[in-house]
Amino acid sequence: MKSVKVLFLTLHTFSLTGGIEKVSKTFAKTLDDLMARAEIKSYNVLSMYDDQADFAYVSSSSFKGYSGRKAAFGLATLKQGLKADVVVLSHVHLLIFAKVIKKLKPAVRVILFAHGIELWHSLADWKKKMLKSIEIWSVSRYTATQIIRQHGISGTQIKVLNNCLDPYFKIIEPALKPDTLLKKHGIKSTQKVLLSICRLSSSEQYKGYDSVIGCMKQVLQHYPDLVYLLVGKADQIELARINSLIIEAKLEKNVILTGFVSDEELNLYYQLADVFAMPSKAEGFGLVFIEAAAHGCAVIGGNADGSTDALMDGKLGILVDACNTSEIGKEVISALQKEKHDAKAIQKLCFETFGYTQYRKKVADLLFQHRPMNEKKYA
Repeated sequence: MKSVKVLFLTLHTFSLTGGIEKVSKTFAKTLDDLMARAEIKSYNVLSMYDDQADFAYVSSSSFKGYSGRKAAFGLATLKQGLKADVVVLSHVHLLIFAKVIKKLKPAVRVILFAHGIELWHSLADWKKKMLKSIEIWSVSRYTATQIIRQHGISGTQIKVLNNCLDPYFKIIEPALKPDTLLKKHGIKSTQKVLLSICRLSSSEQYKGYDSVIGCMKQVLQHYPDLVYLLVGKADQIELARINSLIIEAKLEKNVILTGFVSDEELNLYYQLADVFAMPSKAEGFGLVFIEAAAHGCAVIGGNADGSTDALMDGKLGILVDACNTSEIGKEVISALQKEKHDAKAIQKLCFETFGYTQYRKKVADLLFQHRPMNEKKYA
């Protein structure tokens, strides 16, 4: 397999900061490392919307961004695709390019990353047909199961590749709460801090932050000065809805919406938090869960979606019924008490399970051994 040439197609890799973009960035780094180790012959990363790249993750000679110039991206994709042995797609929206390449070069191996909700809804017939002729790397068991149920894909085509921590992530000792954020938000070092990090979108109201707001009165009976930080960019419709919930529950002094926060500053928010809570109902995996655990936070997630993979079926955090506000409140209170929480042990387990080294080995295994999955596991 050392002679293999890999083409990785993405929409965004470096110009946005969401979960899919982080996965794409990490996979680019993986390809770069596999080439450096002489495990593949070459790789190319073509991004439809990026302009520049972070060359800590990808070689300058292997990356090209097209800044939204779709025609130029399409031509480059075709040219590089006909030279490649393996074409990897970061998103289902790129399936059309793989279709053209495979028609001209039937022997090419096509792999599609499946993150979550983008593949759970109905698809055009040609996309369904295409899905049945390629490999799918799913970020969780839940996402794999949803794809099988929704589109009738055989389980033998789907392999689970959990997301991982950033390749450059290093464990740091649980420390004092960052003074910069305490001052920024007017929080005292003695106050308990509850944290959620996600995009606040009117089209994706499944993350569970509204359920956290719903359980706040219950939690405040035990921790009256608790602060809930809801971190992430919001669209106007969702911002208005969340603000209405806050005002209705009279939580203006306890809930802070931060808006967009850079990746660098996110690390400080994890350090500030006592508990990370995102009781989602339809999360594909949830990188934020393992990021929070890697910082030593107590973590709460939903028990019926991809969060179960991220939280290792409860070994790395608490799994709750995302529809039960009372249960969420009870578990938040318990987590804030930290009677059974061993931050260092959680960090160690998270890093041993979701560290980059393990991820790179799994990618190499999937690329090189090319073994079919056990369909019954996802039936």
